Amino acid sequence: MDSHTHRPARSGSSRPPRRSPYSASARPAHGGGSHRSGGSSRGQSSHSSASRGGYGRGGSDRGGHSRGGNSGGRRGGGRVMPTFDPSQFINTNPVEAAEVEYKPVHTFTSFNLDRRVVANILQNKLTVPSPIQDQTIPLILDGHDVIGLAQTGTGKTAAFLLPLIHKTLSEYDRTTLILAPTRELALQIDGELKKFGHNLRLFSTICVGGTNIRPQMQGLRRKNHFIIGTPGRVLDLIDRGNLDTTRITTVVLDEADRMLDMGFIHDIRKILEDVPRNHETLFFSATMGKEIEKLVNDFLRDPVTVSVKKKDVTNSIFQDVVRYHHHDKFETLTKLLEDPGLKRVLIFGAMKHSVQKLAEELGRAGVKADAIHGNKSHGQRQHALARFKSGQVRVLVATDVAARGIHVDSVTHVINYDLPNTFEDYVHRIGRTGRALDKGIALTFVQNH
Repeated sequence: MDSHTHRPARSGSSRPPRRSPYSASARPAHGGGSHRSGGSSRGQSSHSSASRGGYGRGGSDRGGHSRGGNSGGRRGGGRVMPTFDPSQFINTNPVEAAEVEYKPVHTFTSFNLDRRVVANILQNKLTVPSPIQDQTIPLILDGHDVIGLAQTGTGKTAAFLLPLIHKTLSEYDRTTLILAPTRELALQIDGELKKFGHNLRLFSTICVGGTNIRPQMQGLRRKNHFIIGTPGRVLDLIDRGNLDTTRITTVVLDEADRMLDMGFIHDIRKILEDVPRNHETLFFSATMGKEIEKLVNDFLRDPVTVSVKKKDVTNSIFQDVVRYHHHDKFETLTKLLEDPGLKRVLIFGAMKHSVQKLAEELGRAGVKADAIHGNKSHGQRQHALARFKSGQVRVLVATDVAARGIHVDSVTHVINYDLPNTFEDYVHRIGRTGRALDKGIALTFVQNH
């Protein structure tokens, strides 16, 4: 069902060469400038730093030191090199699949949610439940363990928050632990909690890496109805004795597939093992890989699966390659950005230092750009994201890890300035454009040999 596992048919080596409108050879030469930015053209990635994935104890993309040498994700020696040729996967003829209009069975008033919750829903202009909300909310209200297979942008955050807020108002001693892959996503979830729990005296603490741990330790001393955090920092607080898992009644894993990709599998297992066995567990993921299946089998009790199929990312976004010569990579990019049609552009680079350098050089070239990566403080990252969302900057340059969990509407173009490591990374990157009903374009830089 899920678009992340669908691969367009390879065209094979016999495909005749195609003259791309984005190819460097299709436009006049820009002189012999230097490959000044963006790191090596080999497309090395920040994925493989040797510590915990996500934002653990430190402020880097990989978040502090590894706990006991547990392996997972892409840890280990050396950086991971790209393992595929993106030109084999591009789709220059996106198909607009006719999606069948979903007719919800419920309304927000027919779920029998607390009237105060319903009032907050209406206040936030939600009128009709999305498919994942329509199918999942009744199951959570009934106390089922749930597997929600849904992509970003389907309304899954509200799908688990609304029934959990209702249940907390009915049972004030409940404590819900929500795990997310990044601090940005954790903050977004907390923001949604505050919207739907407005004036309801619900207390929450955010436990994420890359920020001062002491306020989080202090926050955990009070009664919390919701604890929202990244697995590395949550496990750290458990080990320190600051987070009492015996009081947790519900665990939510949001974007479980991304957490596993980022090397959190061992941390998640340790957390789930610490939580009382009779708790409710809610899994939300875009894909259902073998490791997630094993987690489900080990920790969930008779779960009900809700699958929401969205359009296939790889088939619905226009994709192409941008050919460049080693010495004119940056010039090829700036020439591309002269097109006013590139209104809101997300550029992916390989490493933190090269991402920062590229943003600075774009600024010097007259392009309003900012960068987001693990060497920036949380405040700097939020500021850069806000500027991008508001249109103050046209281009946001990001590493893979820093961009995870960040959702910005109306991104017109995604540019893979440095190659992703895998097909899955490629799909995740290009899925940042063409969201909802918007059209999207994804371009991947490939060096001419």
